[in-house]
Amino acid sequence: MSKKVGGAKPQRYVQPSLLMALSSGQSYGYQLIQSIGEYGFLRGDAPPGMIYRHLRQMDEEGLVTSEWDAEGDGPAKRVYAITPEGLEILDAWIHHMEKQRDRLDSFIARYRQK
Repeated sequence: MSKKVGGAKPQRYVQPSLLMALSSGQSYGYQLIQSIGEYGFLRGDAPPGMIYRHLRQMDEEGLVTSEWDAEGDGPAKRVYAITPEGLEILDAWIHHMEKQRDRLDSFIARYRQK
């Protein structure tokens, strides 16, 4: 297959992936990095720098909250949780993805009819 095929940037789905993971409950950055790979948008492990940049930006935008958790052994860790606004954005992402899926299904159906 040509390298020009399927050139969409998987990074655009980092935000909804993080919001989806947090919709199940609060989590640490490292856990999020491991879990969002299950959604299939990123190849291999997500780059930590990129993930933490997204988390900081979403924190600034009010989509997630974060606080330091100093309990347990080892250094303090930042724990993230989704906000009601974050849930609204996740819902908007799902709606967008459904529309994209419908357009793709229609395109594929037209191709298959030939």
